[in-house]
Amino acid sequence: MISKILVANRGEIACRVMRTARRMGIRTVAVYSDADADALHVEVADEARHIGGARAQDSYLNVPAIVDAIKATGSDAVHPGYGFLSENAEFAEACAEVGAVFIGPPPEAIRAMGSKSEAKALMETAGVPLLPGYHGNDQSDETLIAAAEEIGFPVMVKAAAGGGGRGMRMIDELESLEEGLAGARREAKAGFGDDTLLIEKYLGRPRHIEMQVFADSHDNAVHVFERDCSIQRRHQKVVEEAPAPGMTPEMRAAMADAAVKAARAIGYVGAGTVEFLVEAERMGEPDCFYFMEMNTRLQVEHPVSEMIAGVDLVEWQIRVADGEPLPLAQDAIALEGHAVEVRLYAEDPARDFRPSPGPLTHFRMPEEGPHLRIDAGVREGDEVTMHYDPLIAKIIGWDSDRHGALARLRNALGETHLVGTTTNLDFLS
Repeated sequence: MISKILVANRGEIACRVMRTARRMGIRTVAVYSDADADALHVEVADEARHIGGARAQDSYLNVPAIVDAIKATGSDAVHPGYGFLSENAEFAEACAEVGAVFIGPPPEAIRAMGSKSEAKALMETAGVPLLPGYHGNDQSDETLIAAAEEIGFPVMVKAAAGGGGRGMRMIDELESLEEGLAGARREAKAGFGDDTLLIEKYLGRPRHIEMQVFADSHDNAVHVFERDCSIQRRHQKVVEEAPAPGMTPEMRAAMADAAVKAARAIGYVGAGTVEFLVEAERMGEPDCFYFMEMNTRLQVEHPVSEMIAGVDLVEWQIRVADGEPLPLAQDAIALEGHAVEVRLYAEDPARDFRPSPGPLTHFRMPEEGPHLRIDAGVREGDEVTMHYDPLIAKIIGWDSDRHGALARLRNALGETHLVGTTTNLDFLS
C-alpha cells in the first residue's frame, strides 16, 4: 500500500489531496517555492521540501528538483494535482525511474491526448463523434484554407497542442483567414512551442459539457456523470455544475458511452475528463455533441461530481494507482441532487479580469456542511502573489435540486468577506 505521497503542486489542490491522504492514513510531503514558504499546503503536510525560486519554472515545473525531493523524503508515490506537471509524460516517467508511483494515467495516454490533432484522429477510429474539421499534417496555408472552405464558415482555428484559449480564434469569412492563421501560429509557437493548427466547424452558442471517466488496470472503466461548464470568460470556466441542465437519459447514455470508448481507446488508467461541445438548440438529443478534448488529470471542478455521486475521486486515484480495482461498478454509482461550483479569484472584473495580487488582511468564509463545501488554499494573513494562478477558493453548493443548490451557493457567497485585494466575489454573486 502507498505510504507516503509527495504532492507536486500547491494551493487548494495540494490541500485537497492531502485531506484525503490523511483520512486514508497516508503521510504527505509538500513541495514549496521561495514564495510559498509559509503557505497553507506546507502547514497541512506532514513534511515539506523546498524546491526553488518563486518562478514556476524554478520550482513547481522544475522536474530535477522535485525528483530530488521524492528521493530525499522516501516518497513512494507522487500526486501531480492539476496544472504544472500534471499532464507531463516525461515527469510521470521520471517518477517511475526513482521508484515512485505516479498517481495519474500512463505516460502513453498523456502523450496520446497531448496533441489535439492526434487525439481527434484516435477518437475518430474509436467511433467517438467529432465536429467536421481538418486535423491533418499538411500545415500549408493552401491546405488549411481549402479545408475551411470545405467545412464552411464560420470556423474555429485552434492550436493543436494548446489550451486556455491561446492560439484559438473564430474566423467568419474567407478574407480574414490568412491573417487569422498567422496570428494563431504565433500564439501557438509562443505558448506551446508548437505552431501546428487544426480547423473545426464553429458552433455559434455551444454548451460545454464534460464527462468524468475513471479506469483501472483490471479492464474496468466507468463514468461519474457529466458536468456543465458552459459559463466561461476568456475560455476559462467560471461556474460548473452537475448534472447538466436539460440532460436526458438518452443523451447521457450516448455521451457516457463515447467518453468510456475514448478512455479505452488509449488504454487509460485513473481519473480523466472527456470534454464535448454540444449544440445548445438540440440539447437532450443523443447525437447533439462532439468530442473536443480529453484532460488526462483531475479537473478543477471535480468537487461537483463528488458531491452528486457521493464519492472521493482522489481516494479512487490513490487506490487505482496502487493496483486496486475501481471501488464501484457502473450500476452502483448513483446520482443524487445537484451541485454548483464557483471559483473565487483575486482578479478585477472591471479590468478585464486581470489578476489582482495582494494581501488577505481579512478573510472569512461560512462553515462547511452537507450542503456546502469549500476548497481553499489560503487563509487570512496570506498574500496572493503574482507568480501563480490567483485562485483563492472554490465554493460548492449542493442540494436536492438545482434551485436549492443555487440558493445554498448564493447564501455562501453572501457570507464570504474578504479585504485586502480586489476579487470577483460580487461578479460571482
